[in-house]
Amino acid sequence: MTYTLTVRRGSSVERERFEALDEAVARLRARAEEIRAGARLGTISAFRDYEPGQRVAARLELSTGRMFRSRDAGLDVMGDGSLVPYAGGIGRRPLDTDGGSAFEAISRALA
Repeated sequence: MTYTLTVRRGSSVERERFEALDEAVARLRARAEEIRAGARLGTISAFRDYEPGQRVAARLELSTGRMFRSRDAGLDVMGDGSLVPYAGGIGRRPLDTDGGSAFEAISRALA
């Protein structure tokens, strides 16, 4: 099975393909840590104030890449550096980490 890692950060979109889930999750982890190490987002004011923890700095998603019955899971790197794992493509649902890491939860969702 082939896994596609899509990284969306601002208007930039990057894609990489992997043959193994472990390899794809390792790259997802490396990219997430790279983004977390960068500058944090500040508070912005629009109709209301949005704190850094409410703003998505980047979205990283792994997909099985199949046309039908595709499985997707990933995480949002928030403006304060926190990670929010999810499963699903269009209809996202939060993943429970069960005391582990966000990356372990993503692996379980795609295994």
